[in-house]
Parts: sequence; C-alpha cells; structure tokens
Amino acid sequence: MSRPRAQQGTPKTRPQPLGTPFWRLFTSSGTSNLSDGVLQAALPLLAATLTRDPVAVSALASLAFLPWLLFALPAGTLVDRVNRRTAMAVANVFRAGLLALMATAVLTGIASLPLLYATAFLLGCAETVYDSAARAMLPAVIGKQQLERGNSLLTTGESVGNIFLGAPIGAWLFAIAASIPLWTNAIAYLIAAALIVTVAGNFASSRTEKTSVRHDMAVALRWLRHHRILRSLMITTGISGLLQSMVSGILVLFALQNLGLSEQGFGILLAVAGVGAVLGAVLSPRLTATFGRTAAMGCGEIASSAAVVVMGLWQHPVVGMVCFAITAGGISSFNVQIMSVRQALIPEHMFGRVQGAYRTVIWGGIPLGSLIGGLLGRHWGLPAVFVISGALGIAAGLLTWAILHRHRAAIAAAFEPDPADDGPVASIGHDPAAGSAP
Repeated sequence: MSRPRAQQGTPKTRPQPLGTPFWRLFTSSGTSNLSDGVLQAALPLLAATLTRDPVAVSALASLAFLPWLLFALPAGTLVDRVNRRTAMAVANVFRAGLLALMATAVLTGIASLPLLYATAFLLGCAETVYDSAARAMLPAVIGKQQLERGNSLLTTGESVGNIFLGAPIGAWLFAIAASIPLWTNAIAYLIAAALIVTVAGNFASSRTEKTSVRHDMAVALRWLRHHRILRSLMITTGISGLLQSMVSGILVLFALQNLGLSEQGFGILLAVAGVGAVLGAVLSPRLTATFGRTAAMGCGEIASSAAVVVMGLWQHPVVGMVCFAITAGGISSFNVQIMSVRQALIPEHMFGRVQGAYRTVIWGGIPLGSLIGGLLGRHWGLPAVFVISGALGIAAGLLTWAILHRHRAAIAAAFEPDPADDGPVASIGHDPAAGSAP
C-alpha cells in the first residue's frame, strides 16, 4: 500500500517525542545489553581455555539459547500475567546472582565446562523473561507509528552494548583476569534492575476473569496458527536463525585459528561487527522509507548471508572483519523491521505469549544450529560451515522476501494509526479470555 504524497507546500511534521518513560526503558535496556555484550566475549573465551573441541565450544552457545526452545512460550505467558517492569527487574537480579557465583568459581579455580554450561543455560532462562517483557512493554510507552523508531533506538543500544562496546570490553577484561568481566556484569545487571523500576506506570494486563496458564498459552498458539503472515514469516526466519547460528557457535575458534586473531583481536572482530550492527539499526527506518519495507527487509537478510559465504571462502583478518560487519548490519536492520511488524500485527494484551510462541521457533532453532555447526566444523573444517550456512541463508532470505511481497498491503495497513488511539499510555489493555484470530 503506497502512502499518499504530501501536498505541495505542506510543511514536514516533526516526529513526536518518545517521552521520558521510553528513555528510561532505553537506559535500563542499554545497561543490560552492555552486560550481555561483555558475556558474548567472556564466556566463549572462558570455554576456549577449558577445551578446543568445536563441538564442546559450540555447545555453550547451544545451551545459552536452549531456553528459548523450552521456555519462550511460558515466559511470554508469564509476562502477560505480571507487571512487565517487575519481570525485567527480577530477571536481571537473578542474572547478577548467577554471575557472582560463576566469578567466585573462576577465582577459586573450580570452574569447569559443566558449571559453565549450567550458568549459560540459566542465564538464557532469565533472558527469555527479560527480553519478552521488554519488547511487550514498548508498545505501552510509545505510539504505533513510533514503533520502528523506538525499535531502531533499542536495537542500536543493543548493538552498541552487545557488540561494539561490550564485546571488546569483555575480551580486554578477560585478558586481565577471567573473573573480572563476570564481576563487572553482576554489578551492571543490578544497575539495570534499579533503572527499570523508575519507569512510571502499570505495565500489567487488566484481567477481569481468572484463566490458567495453559489456557493463555492455548489462546496464543491458536491465534498464531491462524495468522497467515506471521506463521509464514516464523517458518522462514526460523530457518534463517538456525543457519546463522551454525557459524556463531564456532566463531571464536574460526577467529583464533583460521583468521589468526588473538583474544583481544576476537574482541576487535566483535567490535567491528558492532559498528555494522549499529549502522544497520540506525539506518533501518530510513531504508524502509526509501526502498519500502519489503525490499529493505529482503535485501538485508540476503546481504547478511552472502557476506558469510565470503568469510568462508576468503580467510583473511580484514576481510573477515568487514564481512562480519556486513552480516551484523543486515541482521540488525532486518531485526528492527521484523520486530516492528510483529508489534503492529499482534494485539498488545497478548503480545508476550504470541511473541513467546513465535520465538520458540525462531530462537529455538539456534541451539540445534550451533550443534550442527560444531559437528560440520569437526568433520569438514570451519570454513565449510560458513559457506554452507551463507548459501542456504540466501535461499531462506529469498523466501522471506516473497512472503513480505505477497502480504505487503496487509502489513502496511497494520501500521496505520488507530483512530481510537490517542497515543501511548503507560498501561496494558484488558486481557480477554480468548483472542480472535485474524
């Protein structure tokens, strides 16, 4: 659906301010994402000190994402039943406690792979609650037409924290002492928890009748099953996520062995990727406005996979860094856009559980992909994993593009402002016993 052109001489309207509640959410989320970024470098490096087996190292990434397969739907249902602000705070306090325990184990010399695996798994469990609550909370603090801008800023903060700043900081701190990044993260998660409770408002659904968790999950699954657009996108992007995770689990070994980077160099690799991710997130709204949502999303996914192929075929430190930045930029831009699409299409009162069901497929395939990548890397070599992942990712990107093109009018209509909506309010709407499927 094309937008009508502005009349000649009509002044451009300035974007509405996002408001104080959004910026407090942004600050808390940025602090938490910085902690996540430190872990992205510190935990794989810690695993690499314990083993150089590709399967054993990739198992760490697999276990970190396994909770999305097991608990994404229950976690989403939980955040639809409680105050989402409280859920975010509790999840971060829990993560702080886990890291303090792991740091103590490293400091006392009793750290082991099983203990590291358990920590990664439990951190992932907390992340399913935190992330589901954060994304479900956003539509309550900004308007529908601000979603892409809000998601762009949140994703930019996530990329800066996760990759650009967090990863090199994590690698640098790890090089000093393995326990330092863990202690640092524990403190940062506590700060993020304290920040989120300053966001004023009631972010819990108003429930007029009691329903069971099982019933709420069934409603979400039924709604998603009947939504043709989201159901199709869930399948293709789930395949893409599985393929991308084939290289993420072995990336640290590829960087150290095939690209010849040091531990600090691995941090720089992630930082360069962070630059690409930040640019992708920042430019995402402009790319959508310039090329249209369909072309912007399709090209982003395909470009990210093509760069992975080049990484596998041309193993050079500079080439690897540039290509990984392109990959991160394409994924980041696509994630901003696809999240905005989901937030526009899913009713706010059931966003947490529908998002949880959706992410069960999207993120649930990541543990499997990480293990597949480790197995292929052990038998065929690490570069072959990059080539296979990228080539199949291009095919999956073309399928996603076709789905977006077929449903472009319905997606555009979902972003039109609701005449009855006077703007964002700091509360979540009524949660009916059942939701109607589109």
